Amino acid sequence: MVTTTTPIHEAAFLRIWQIVGDRKRGIEPLLPIGRTSFLNGVKAGKYPKSVKLGERTTVWRKSDIVALLDSIGARQE
Repeated sequence: MVTTTTPIHEAAFLRIWQIVGDRKRGIEPLLPIGRTSFLNGVKAGKYPKSVKLGERTTVWRKSDIVALLDSIGARQE
């Protein structure tokens, strides 16, 4: 089940730890796979491409991730 404690604007960007989760920060994954599996899927074209906001800042469009979750049936309201 996908839930968030704070609403995220539809035009927002998501960092990788917001997508695949982070146990240390207590963030539940939107897509329950590992970081490396997700990045390999991005490289292979299975998952949406990232957007570079800076030298060390990579994000994904929330709309792309929501569309991915809808397409695989992993999103629940």
